[in-house]
Amino acid sequence: MVQAALEEQIVYSRPESFTAVQTHYCPGCTHGTAHRLVAEVIDEMEIREKTVGVASVGCSVFAYNYFNMDFVQAPHGRAPAMATGVKRVLPDRFVFTYQGDGDLASIGMGEIVAAAARGENITVIFINNANYGMTGGQMAPTTLPGQQTSSSPNGRDVEVMGFPIRTAELLSTLDGASYVVRRSLHDPKNIRMAKKAIRMAFETQKQGLGFSMVELLSVCPTNWGMTPYQANQWVQSAMVPYYPLNDFKVHPALANFRV
Repeated sequence: MVQAALEEQIVYSRPESFTAVQTHYCPGCTHGTAHRLVAEVIDEMEIREKTVGVASVGCSVFAYNYFNMDFVQAPHGRAPAMATGVKRVLPDRFVFTYQGDGDLASIGMGEIVAAAARGENITVIFINNANYGMTGGQMAPTTLPGQQTSSSPNGRDVEVMGFPIRTAELLSTLDGASYVVRRSLHDPKNIRMAKKAIRMAFETQKQGLGFSMVELLSVCPTNWGMTPYQANQWVQSAMVPYYPLNDFKVHPALANFRV
C-alpha cells in the first residue's frame, strides 16, 4: 500500500529518451532544460527508435551522453552538413542538430544558411546564450551591444565589433525554411511555449515540409558572473528586447496543427 501511494505521487520522471547520467553543465545552465524538452517531445511522438541526433562543438558537445538514441558528433559548425547526409541516406529517420551560438552563428553560419536555403528536411535546436560558454565566455556573434565578456571587457562596441546577429530573422528570409521561431527558457511559461515550438519543428520534419529551427534564449550564469536567478532576470530584461520571442516563419500546412 505504501509503495502504491508513493507511485501515485510521482510527478517527475526521466524521459525514456534520456540516459541515467549526471550532468556536466554548470549550476543554473538551461542546456539541461532544453535537453529535457527535446527528449519529452521525442517520447510523446514515439519516434526514439527512428531519431538520429547530431551533436555540435561547445558546451553541448556531450549531448550524445544524455540522449538515449542514435547520435553522431560533427566537426565545429558542421552539424547541419552531417545532418543533411544522414537524412538523405536515411530519409525515414528524424534528424536533428543541437547547436550553440558559437557553433551555429559563427564558424557554422555558412552551413546553417546553406541547409536552410536548400530546404533540408532536418530540425535544428539552437541555443543562444550570448557568449562562447565552453571556452571561457568570449564574445559571440550573439553577444549584446555593451555586454561585457572575457574578450570584450569594456562591453561590445558595435562600431568596432559590429552588431549581434539575429539568426532566426535571418534564416526566415530563405525560401527553404518552413518553420523558424524563437523562444526562451527563463521561466515556466516560456519553457512550456518552447516545448510546443520544438514539437512543431519535429512535426514540420514529419510532414516533409523542409528546414525547421527553434532558437532558444538560454542562460549562462557562470560566464555572465550572475546567480541563476539573476541570469534568468537578465534574459527577460536584456535579451528578450533585442531577440524578440516570435514566430518568424510558419509553413501554411502547419496553420491548423495544435500541440
